[in-house]
Amino acid sequence: MKFISTTRQGPEVSFKEAVLSNLPNDGGLYFPTEIPKLGQDFIKEIPEMELSMVALEVLGKFCKEDIDSNELAKITERVFDFPMPLVQVNDKLQCLELFHGPTFAFKDIGAKFLAECLAHFNANESKETTVLVATSGDTGGAVANGFLGVEGVRVIILYPKGKVSALQEKQLTTLGQNIIALEVAGTFDDCQNLVKQAFADEQLNKEMHLSSANSINIARWLPQSLFYYVPLQQGLRDVTIAVPSGNYGNLTSGILAMKMGVPIKQFFAASNANDVVPRYLRTGNYEPKDTIHTIANAMDVSDPSNFKRLLSLFQGSDKEIKSQLIPFTMDDDGIKRTIRTCHKENDYLLDPHSAIAYGALHNSDEEGVFLGTAHYCKFLPTMKEALGQEMPIPDFAKSLMARKKRSFEMKVDYKEFKEYLTS
Repeated sequence: MKFISTTRQGPEVSFKEAVLSNLPNDGGLYFPTEIPKLGQDFIKEIPEMELSMVALEVLGKFCKEDIDSNELAKITERVFDFPMPLVQVNDKLQCLELFHGPTFAFKDIGAKFLAECLAHFNANESKETTVLVATSGDTGGAVANGFLGVEGVRVIILYPKGKVSALQEKQLTTLGQNIIALEVAGTFDDCQNLVKQAFADEQLNKEMHLSSANSINIARWLPQSLFYYVPLQQGLRDVTIAVPSGNYGNLTSGILAMKMGVPIKQFFAASNANDVVPRYLRTGNYEPKDTIHTIANAMDVSDPSNFKRLLSLFQGSDKEIKSQLIPFTMDDDGIKRTIRTCHKENDYLLDPHSAIAYGALHNSDEEGVFLGTAHYCKFLPTMKEALGQEMPIPDFAKSLMARKKRSFEMKVDYKEFKEYLTS
């Protein structure tokens, strides 16, 4: 398997090269040169298989030339080591709970797999790898946890000042060791643009070995496709899935699973007020606007990087994209109302992001699965506002909130950022 830029320009590279170089130098993202198809016999066996074994088969199609099957089996066992239960919320909807990992968010899987890949590829290298990651909330915590203590890797996390929750910020800023947090006076898009500028800086890349842990990295993106095998494990075929979407790595990985042969009917692209993709699906025009700060902060992305992969998955066909994706948008008032109504009707607690996906299905005629992407305890002020009562901090989060924050404040200034990287 080889990978090429979504622009279809430039050289084809191996999985290892794509992971280590992170981005092509033409403004695109790495994408497989072909989408492998799963055999029908394998699809029939999935309900009897552990997810780590499904992952071994699926991910092996992309990286077996660079990671032998024995080593990959060890990696998938370590990565897919926590439950992802499919929970019945009401007679119409089920939630695929992806928040039972170490940082209570779906991004634990991608971050752990990328960390394992970089550790494997750097095992015999003497040069330190600097991992740059921009976060609007959950990515940073998952990356910090996944890379903590990994030898030969320094992680620098950029996050927008005042625009992540208190618990999310603690996950970013309290670990120390090889994890460094930069508190940027701007938006997530500003943070992401600083990272992209660093990767486009030829001089900097000669001086340092840079990589990324955002979903722009192929090793962050690919393992998320395994989420969409879980309904099939539970016997659900041709299901409609609602995905809370910000940078669109999760949704596009679901489309990848569908293209490989997982029987999925269609997807809801469930957005907060930063609704560039739903607007594109309705109008055919992709027109990013200024980022809006919302209570579903991990989705506060106005120009999602993975839109390039979305187009590549459908070979640029607007007609096919619109046949598979249903647009849905919910503002902050709608999110709080949905949290409150779902709790009252179903005795089930939704975090602000999962609430949007729940609302997409709840307000439609579709039965299906929505993704629960984060634990509600990461958003306690919003939960109190929505429910009119204090929600207790779970025991697993209390010790985290007591830790001391350590971060470095920074302007939206690439020169300052570069000086920090090279100092």
